[in-house]
Amino acid sequence: MQRITQLGSIDACVDRILDACGQAVVLAAPLGLGKPNRLINAVYRRIAADPARRLTIHTALSLDPPKPGGDLERRFADPFLLRQFGSDYPALDYVAAMQADALPGNIRVHEFYFQSGTMLRSRQAQRDYASLNYSVVARDLVDAGVNVIVQLVARRGQGEQARYSLGCNPDVTLDLIDRTREAGMPLPFVVGVVNEDMPFLGGDADVGDGGQLFDVILDVPAQPQRLFAVPREDVDDVEYAIGLHASTLVRDGGTLQIGIGALSDALVEALLLRQKQNNDYVAILDALRNGAGAPTVAARIGGLGSFEHGLYGSSEMVMDGFMHLRRAGILKRKVHDDLKLQQALDRGVIGQVLVAGDAQRLRDCGVLPRRLDAEAVARLVRLGILPDSTRFGDDLLPSTDGGSVGLDLDDAVILARLDDAIRGRALRGGRYLQGGFCLGSSELYTWLAQLDGEDHEGLAMCRISEVNLLQRGAEELAAVQRRDARFFNTCMIATALGAAVSDAVDDGRVVSGVGGQYNFVAMAHALEDARSILMLRATRREHGVLASNIRWNYAHATIPRHLRDIYVTEYGVADLRGKTDEQCVIAMLAITDAAFQGSLVDEAIRARKLPAGFIVPGDWSRNTRSALKARLEPYRKRGLLPDFPFGSDFDAVERRLLPALTWLKTASSSARHWPRLAAAVIAPGIVDREALARMGLDRPQSVRERILARLVSGALNRAR
Repeated sequence: MQRITQLGSIDACVDRILDACGQAVVLAAPLGLGKPNRLINAVYRRIAADPARRLTIHTALSLDPPKPGGDLERRFADPFLLRQFGSDYPALDYVAAMQADALPGNIRVHEFYFQSGTMLRSRQAQRDYASLNYSVVARDLVDAGVNVIVQLVARRGQGEQARYSLGCNPDVTLDLIDRTREAGMPLPFVVGVVNEDMPFLGGDADVGDGGQLFDVILDVPAQPQRLFAVPREDVDDVEYAIGLHASTLVRDGGTLQIGIGALSDALVEALLLRQKQNNDYVAILDALRNGAGAPTVAARIGGLGSFEHGLYGSSEMVMDGFMHLRRAGILKRKVHDDLKLQQALDRGVIGQVLVAGDAQRLRDCGVLPRRLDAEAVARLVRLGILPDSTRFGDDLLPSTDGGSVGLDLDDAVILARLDDAIRGRALRGGRYLQGGFCLGSSELYTWLAQLDGEDHEGLAMCRISEVNLLQRGAEELAAVQRRDARFFNTCMIATALGAAVSDAVDDGRVVSGVGGQYNFVAMAHALEDARSILMLRATRREHGVLASNIRWNYAHATIPRHLRDIYVTEYGVADLRGKTDEQCVIAMLAITDAAFQGSLVDEAIRARKLPAGFIVPGDWSRNTRSALKARLEPYRKRGLLPDFPFGSDFDAVERRLLPALTWLKTASSSARHWPRLAAAVIAPGIVDREALARMGLDRPQSVRERILARLVSGALNRAR
C-alpha cells in the first residue's frame, strides 16, 4: 500500500503534479460535479504562463454558471446567480477561454459532452470535441496517455482513520485506472481534493483509506468549492403531457433510467401522481387522449396502476427525480449481486426477510449449496443469510443457540436446524439504485449527504462500465436485475422513419454529446423485456417561427433508424419496434403537431413510404397546443400539475417575472411579433411595483429605463 501525501496548498499540489508529469501534462477530470475547479485553474494558469510546457485536458460536462446577455437578462439573473452560486464560485478558466476561442497555444481541451448549447460558437471546442459513448471513455483515455487525474472526494474521519469516497463521480476514474494497469502502462498520478460538502456515497465510490488509489490528498478548507446546484425548472403543458404519456410505459417491478431536465421532472411527477392519486392520474390521461380509450402501448408493456412491487433504478445519472421516487416508496425494488438469490426473489420464493421454511426453499432454488465449505459460508455471510460472526470450521458451523449446524444441507435434520438459525434474518447487500454520477439541486446533495441505514446502503455509485453495459461474464445477472427496464432519454429531433437527433445540429456542430444515450438504446435491444423511450417536444421556436421536431430527414443522426423503438411527444406514444417503414411513418404522424402533418405526408408519398392519396385521420387534427392546454387546464387549476412540482430556487416575485420575461424574449426575437409587443406595452394594466423593483426599474432614471419598465409591465400583464 502506498503512503498518501497530505497537502494543504494548491500551489504545492501543482508543483507535485508538474514534477510527476514533466513537460507534458495530460490531465483527466470527472464530468460534472467532481471537478476540483480551483486546482484545475491553478494548473491551467501555471502552464499558460510557461510556453515550454503543454497541457491537455480530457473531461466532459464542464459546469459553468450561466452568463446573462442583454440588460433585462442581467437585471433578472445577477441577483439570482449570486444567491445560487455565491460571489466566489470558481468558474473554470478554460471554459471561458474556449467560448472566446482564446485557449493558449500550449493548451488543448477535449470534451466528450458539453453543457448543452454552450459551445456552438466556439471553433476550438468544436474542433477538439471527442465523440465518444460514455462507456468507452476510459478505454480511449488510456490511449491518450493520461498521466494525472484530479477529482473532488468526500472524507470521513481524520488522519490515519480517514476514509474516502469518490462521491458523485466513480464513473470513469476506476475504469481508467484498471485499464491503464491492464495495458501495462504507468499509472496516472491521482489527486483527491477534499470537499466537505461532497456526499460520502457507497458502492464502488467508497475507496476506503484511499491507499490503493491516491498519490496526494489536497485539503484546503479556507478555499471551499460550492457544489454546482442546477436550478430547478418549471414544467409546462407540453412537458407534462410528455411525462404523463411516458409514465404509462413503466411496469411495476421494473427498472428505470432517467436523465435531467423538465421532461424528466414531468415524468417523475406523473409517476408520483400515478402512485399517490391514481384516480386523478387516470382521469388526466383520459383527458389527454380525448376519450380515445385506454392507451394500448401501456396495456402491452407498462401500466396505469400504483407500484406495489416498486422500481429499481439503474441510471448513469442520479438526479432529483430518484430522491422523490425513493421518498414516495416507489424506488424500493432491491437487487442483489447473486444470480440464484436474485432469481429466488424475483419468483417470490423468498422475501427480503427470511421466514420459517426458507432454508428448504433456498436449497431447492440453489441459493444454498449441497454442502457448506469456506467459500459458501463467506458468500452466505455477505448476503446476510448467515451472521457476520459465522466462521467455517473443519466439521461444524455454530448455530445461534450455541449448538452447531452440520455441513451436509441435503440432510433434513441439519437443514431444519439451519432454518431455525436464519429465521428472521434480513438479506443485505441489496440496492434500490445504482448510478455513475450525481447532478441536481442543492436539495439532492443534502439528501445524499444525510442518507443512513438502508437508504445509504441501497444506493451504490458505480463504474460507468457497470451501469451502462451488461457486464461481461455476468450478463445473465445484469439482465435479471434490470428486468422490464425502461430507458428514458430525450432527443431534439426525430425523423418519421425513426432516427433520433440528440447531440448535434445538421452542419455537425455539437450541442451536447452522445453521452450514454447509445448505450441505453443498445441495451434496450439486447435485453428481452427492455424498451428504449426517447422523449421530445413536437415543435420548437426557430427565430420566432414554429417548426416541427419530427422531420422527414435530417443531415445528422445520433441514433440510427435501425435502432428505433419508442418515441413520446405531447400528443402520444409511437411504438416503432419491429414495424415496417410505412407503419413507422403513420405512428410518427399520429404524434406530430397538426400544422406539420400534411407536409410530412407529402414527403412520405414522394419517398414511396405512403400510398398516394393517404388521408390524415380526422382525430389527428386535435394535435395542437391550444387543444392540449384546454385538456390540461382543469387539472392545472386544481393544483395537480404545478408549475414547479419539486419546488423552486426562484422566489415568488421571480416566478412572476419568469413567464413575462420569456414571452418578452420570444416576442422581441422576430419583427413579425413586434405588433403584439407594442400592444402589450401600450395597453393599460396593473403595475407590479414589487416586480419592477426586483428588476431595478421601479424608479427609472433614463429614457431607456422607462422603456424597459413599460416593456416589463406589459409583459407581466400579458403573462397574468
